[in-house]
Amino acid sequence: MFEHTKAFSGFSVDDIAKAKRFYGETLGLRVSEEHGMLSLHIEGDRDTLVYPKPDHTPAAYTMLNFPVADIEAAVDELTARGVEFEKYDSVDEKGIYRGVGPLIAWFRDPAGNIISVLQDD
Repeated sequence: MFEHTKAFSGFSVDDIAKAKRFYGETLGLRVSEEHGMLSLHIEGDRDTLVYPKPDHTPAAYTMLNFPVADIEAAVDELTARGVEFEKYDSVDEKGIYRGVGPLIAWFRDPAGNIISVLQDD
């Protein structure tokens, strides 16, 4: 039934204007707004929907993952742009997890949603 559909994902935020600034200006994504919702235009031709939800509660899991060629450079650049990385027990001073699996670092958007940047090997 769905094998030929172009599925997409979405998540909620509590403030569309803040989300638009964060995703568009801080993260540098192409963002469009229509009907009070955002579309994040991400590489791969699968837009992600961001919709307002007055009683928004951030999920306890990662909502969006950005693979990068150089995680050190990505973390440094995002930090310079004001992004604060999560300081879990298992991460280094920059916020990068270097255990089993890919190098990965987590941060939050203004609504508290968890996002990751991870080394794309």
